[in-house]
Amino acid sequence: MSLEVVQVPAGRMDNFSYLVYCPASKKGLGVDPSFAPERLLAAAAERGVALEVLVNTHGHNDHIAGNDRILSATGARLAAHPLDLPGADLPLEEGTLIPVGEGRVEVLHTPGHTPGSITLHPPGALITGDTLFVTCVGRADLPGSDPEALYRSLRRLAALPPETEIFPGHDYGPRPVSTVAFERANNPYLRCPDLASFLKLRLG
Repeated sequence: MSLEVVQVPAGRMDNFSYLVYCPASKKGLGVDPSFAPERLLAAAAERGVALEVLVNTHGHNDHIAGNDRILSATGARLAAHPLDLPGADLPLEEGTLIPVGEGRVEVLHTPGHTPGSITLHPPGALITGDTLFVTCVGRADLPGSDPEALYRSLRRLAALPPETEIFPGHDYGPRPVSTVAFERANNPYLRCPDLASFLKLRLG
């Protein structure tokens, strides 16, 4: 069952939040409400979607700031990787499948920006949080960051089918949505031939 992905501009740091929903059942999950949770709630209401799960791609405040508003308004369960949000209702690990109506979203553990960073993988798409942006990648110099792990996570994402759509956690690039093929061709961090060149570019 194909799922719909709705990109929602979400606040003062160019964040994106997301609504992922099943058109048949009108059940959905929200992602990273950030500083503008009302926009995610509005996107769900406009489509008649019931939010059952709220997922955080990682634990940084600009992504989780709106959690309480979403949870109290919808009764959704909070889902995240325990390395970043150990108190979540639904602990997410590599390979977890989150039911969304008649569809499912796969969880990819993509550490590097933070230890518990995840990428959500609905069919044909990636919601990458702060791991991969359009023509850029997440920081690797913050507490808990691991630049070598980030390199491995990015290599993994770059190996997915070229037509896979990429929905980033921030509007930092020349366009809001990308594809694996576009990033392979245009993202300097994905074009690095080896770890050493990546570390030099990312940590400079």
